Amino acid sequence: MSFNYKTTVTRRAFVASSLAGVMSATLPFPRMAEAATRKFSLRAAPGSTRLVPEPHPDTAAWCYNGKVPGPEIRIRQGDRLQVEVMNDLAEETTVHWHGIRLPNAMDGVPHLTQGPIAPGDRFVYEFDALDAGTFWYHPHQRSFEQVGRGLYGPLIIDEANPPRVDRDVTWVLDDWRLAEDASISDDFGNAHDLSHAGRLGNTVTINGHVPETLEVASGERIRLRLINAANARIFALDFGDHAPRIIALDGQPVTPHEPRDGVVVLGPAMRVDVILDCTGKPGERAQLVDRAYRGNDFRVLDFTYAETALREATPDWPIALPASPIAEPDLSSAHRHEVTFTGGMMGMMHDGRGIWFVNGKAAQGHVLDPFLTLKRDASHILEMTNATAFDHPIHLHGHSFRVISRNGAPTPHREWQDTVLMAPRERVEIAFVADNPGDWMFHCHILEHQAAGMMGVIRVA
Repeated sequence: MSFNYKTTVTRRAFVASSLAGVMSATLPFPRMAEAATRKFSLRAAPGSTRLVPEPHPDTAAWCYNGKVPGPEIRIRQGDRLQVEVMNDLAEETTVHWHGIRLPNAMDGVPHLTQGPIAPGDRFVYEFDALDAGTFWYHPHQRSFEQVGRGLYGPLIIDEANPPRVDRDVTWVLDDWRLAEDASISDDFGNAHDLSHAGRLGNTVTINGHVPETLEVASGERIRLRLINAANARIFALDFGDHAPRIIALDGQPVTPHEPRDGVVVLGPAMRVDVILDCTGKPGERAQLVDRAYRGNDFRVLDFTYAETALREATPDWPIALPASPIAEPDLSSAHRHEVTFTGGMMGMMHDGRGIWFVNGKAAQGHVLDPFLTLKRDASHILEMTNATAFDHPIHLHGHSFRVISRNGAPTPHREWQDTVLMAPRERVEIAFVADNPGDWMFHCHILEHQAAGMMGVIRVA
């Protein structure tokens, strides 16, 4: 049965992180001077959480440290992060640190970069925080179900001198397919989700809850960090008259700008940092609306203004972020590579064993021969074509890349990203320096598409 609780959405709730950890790894990057080692622990285990308000019961979920989302891990750029992960699930798991440039052995891909963490076992991840920004963590083992049951959390790396704001707020967005009793539907990996748009839910949450309001004050400036942890849902958030300005995409700084048509779009796994100036009057209410799916707009929450203004006018503090230490690709000498994505409901079982394909091959598990080998420390351009009828957020592990063109037109901001949302029939060019050696996953982050073949390995050697 479908869950009929209204799909208005969400609230934020900060969660404290915990301690512990050991062990180390050899890095391909130099250690940063005077880096502090920050230790945390994560325990993956069954639990319960209140996704929807009473009279509905709690929802059985899979949790990190008993919470959905897991604890917000927060460190400073240049710190060394050490996280001991304990697996108290009844199946294997891993943790992938999404968007982080780290050593291959710490990337969390089962059977490719590490052996999966067995039930009752543990693994210690350790790496330096090279880039400031908004990142997140989640399993790469049966991720279509483990993420779908609640295993994910935010990873925030603060700049040495972050822009001045009144509040720094993290929103982890997700959607859930719930039954009438608020339980998670057990139909993970069904044929329709695998071959169509992925697992779309019927209940949207922010930080694991379905709230009604966000309280703000006139003149307040908020840095809002948006993380899309959904299996498949695309968000298109319309802030109305608030006119947010985007300052980072996928954790990486971008020239501050207003989003097209005032709508902030996030495909699965993507992150967007916005500066939100609260321009309403004391006592007013304003809606945040999601417009991602035509004919299915819904109210996410209301901004409710306090009766007393924080200040008479919004501040004019600088908002641009410092650049990350990422090597700039040389487009004039870059090696070019064609990548084509095919498949879907019309291409099911095209070769007898897959639904989605990268350059004509459907992945079976994570142990794959590389479909591309890139010369290390050279510049490369991937000319990617989405030859399907569906959107695909394409994610490359271990690197950030510049999005340099869409359908032959240069992008206005040449943004750094690690996950680029491709529309049906769209052609996108990305460029990067392949400076992180190893075998790296490259896949669609609609997790059902990944499970059904849209995944490959890019080797940097």
